[in-house]
Amino acid sequence: MPQAIPPTLISLDLSQPLWERVFTVAPLVVIGTQEADGTYDLAPKHMAMPLGWGHYFGFVCTPRHHTYQNIQRTGVFTVSFPQPHQILATSLAAAPRCDDDHKPSLAALPTVKAQGVEGVFLQDAYLCLACALDRIVDGFDENSLIAGKILAAQVDEAALRLSARDDQDLLRQAPLLAYLSPGRFATLDHSQAFPFHEGFQR
Repeated sequence: MPQAIPPTLISLDLSQPLWERVFTVAPLVVIGTQEADGTYDLAPKHMAMPLGWGHYFGFVCTPRHHTYQNIQRTGVFTVSFPQPHQILATSLAAAPRCDDDHKPSLAALPTVKAQGVEGVFLQDAYLCLACALDRIVDGFDENSLIAGKILAAQVDEAALRLSARDDQDLLRQAPLLAYLSPGRFATLDHSQAFPFHEGFQR
């Protein structure tokens, strides 16, 4: 029988921004797109994740941003998963645009040519995905879900899971960058095996 709500749980006022009242853990990725003038834009996103167990990846964006507009126009985008030492580069990708609508901070970011689509990846990212637009789902207030099909993927050998390598050793040698929304980040270099129940199937 369900127990009464514990006194430590307090109700939140939903007229205020909910996701600014608690910390949540999310990946931090850099989305790459091509501008109308042929240059490339990079933008960090944390509301991002695989869409199911297949080759689909999605993230939340707003139609006001060039990222949304570029993907809608070109039908492709890239995803770079930065390493913890790239936190400054990731921050630079979020710099505001100047009066001429360009982000001069992007000139300081080293990139590599993407494979599979027209685009670039953030250099030294440990996982790189080249995606074709599958669909855009608008209507989450002012935000939209952009879903892509992964056409090509590359991973840094140091971050690749192998049956002969212990997962904890892997994380110790190749730690992960996590975004603690709102406004903080962490380096993940320790983990424990999840206690799945016997017979569990995804």
